[in-house]
Amino acid sequence: MTTRRVIVHPGFHKTGTSSLQSYMAKNADVLKPYVTFYGKAAFLQAGSAARIYGQKPYPWRRRGFRRLLDQFLDSIPDDPVIVLSRETFSGAMPGHRRLFGRLVTGYQRAAVPLGLEIVASLRQRFGPEVQIEYLYTLRARESWIRSIYGHLLRSIHLRDDYTAFRQRFPRLRDPLEEARVIAEKLPLDAVHYAHLEDCGAHREGPASALLDVLNIPQEVRAGLPAAARANVGQSPDLEAAFLIMNRKSDDKIALKREKDRMLRKAKDG
Repeated sequence: MTTRRVIVHPGFHKTGTSSLQSYMAKNADVLKPYVTFYGKAAFLQAGSAARIYGQKPYPWRRRGFRRLLDQFLDSIPDDPVIVLSRETFSGAMPGHRRLFGRLVTGYQRAAVPLGLEIVASLRQRFGPEVQIEYLYTLRARESWIRSIYGHLLRSIHLRDDYTAFRQRFPRLRDPLEEARVIAEKLPLDAVHYAHLEDCGAHREGPASALLDVLNIPQEVRAGLPAAARANVGQSPDLEAAFLIMNRKSDDKIALKREKDRMLRKAKDG
């Protein structure tokens, strides 16, 4: 009997995750003979619970994440190869705030407990023989933290310029180093690492890293369309405008509405 294989893609944030998830979802029917892919939309509740645990790591929030993940896994069929992709499986994005206003500066604190629950949940659902692998998509440290800054500037009420923001991370680990530290603490059968700098320009985009891990035949990949970029950062002009807006206004709802309008206009243009 063939061993069931589950590949978990837990981010990190801003490493091409949205592009990978979008590409795999759009090509799910073609890839169905080889893999069943579940992205953000498939388990919104469990994914949100993981993010919240990253900011508020109470034991009951960890248990709540496990309960929701168990419920999701119980609802899916016993396919031979499964991918679960959600960057919040590593916790909250650095730059967000934890309890008492402390800054999230890395993933390890949340990613290890979440990973232990993920592995335990998978073994409970599919049995002790299931092969569990992690795929980390990564990015060069300074490019990564710069992209996180741009994301937070448009998504939350961030009022730091980039210099001030970067100074809040004096001991920032390289994403590869942090991923290795986390993976060493989890009982995984295999761990794969892929840098956005290496796979981002591929015609399949960041999803090429996952397709490599899945050993999708080249003749199948040749028939797949070229990838479109997803969740692309804003221009420097928009970034400067968002910083001014964040500093001038305390109305977070109105700010979010206006930023979304400006982003849509820029995209249409």
